Amino acid sequence: MDRPYIFCHMMTSLDGKIMGTYMDTPEGEQASDIFYQIAFGKQPQYHHQGWLSGRVTTDDNFTFYEKPALDRDAPVVPKGDFVAAPNFGMYYVSIDPSGRLGWKNNILTYGDTTAHVIEVLTERADNAYRAFLRKLGISYLIVGEEKLDYALLLHKLKTIFGIETLMLGGGGVLNWSFLQAGMCDEVSMVIASAADGSMHTPALFAAKEGLSSDQAIRFRLKRAEVKEGNCVWLQYQVLHDKKEKWNGI
Repeated sequence: MDRPYIFCHMMTSLDGKIMGTYMDTPEGEQASDIFYQIAFGKQPQYHHQGWLSGRVTTDDNFTFYEKPALDRDAPVVPKGDFVAAPNFGMYYVSIDPSGRLGWKNNILTYGDTTAHVIEVLTERADNAYRAFLRKLGISYLIVGEEKLDYALLLHKLKTIFGIETLMLGGGGVLNWSFLQAGMCDEVSMVIASAADGSMHTPALFAAKEGLSSDQAIRFRLKRAEVKEGNCVWLQYQVLHDKKEKWNGI
């Protein structure tokens, strides 16, 4: 395979939302802990070398909408990619085509997990932003002129950083884009026994004009477990072949 094995691992409410006030309930907090243990705990179900999220998800969880400290007079940096830590072991891959995230460090901590940051850019990201990343020691990959070339990105993540298994971690538009592009092999969902009914929070999957369509994708159930706090963990295999028939779990 010319790319990592990719599993989409997300926590949702009963109404399929990946954000919202349901997360602050006891049931939401317990589901969040189970979500973390499955992918990052001391005895994880997955053994991956990185996880990938979109810009908004990154801002919500790590950069908190800070503005990057740019030097518009920075010397011109070399063209192409910048690889600061090729053997770190765990990576956080952030999709940021234009270069907008205000990082403070090249390392982030999520629970007990420490990861080196990889920014994913297009040629739209200017010299000042690239110089900003280099100053912080943040790796970056250039994967397209105006739009991201996901196939090229995944190839680089595997060949440059040694990522054999990658977790896809939202948001909904990114998740659905990868699925429709045939670049997601498995979906893992931890469903909290709570909901808030909000019409303004993102769902697990979302089509976006110009990136993806609402053409249906099929799945095969691999696992269904009731966990603590009455949440449910579901694992699905993605059926890339539209004619593939369901033959049971």
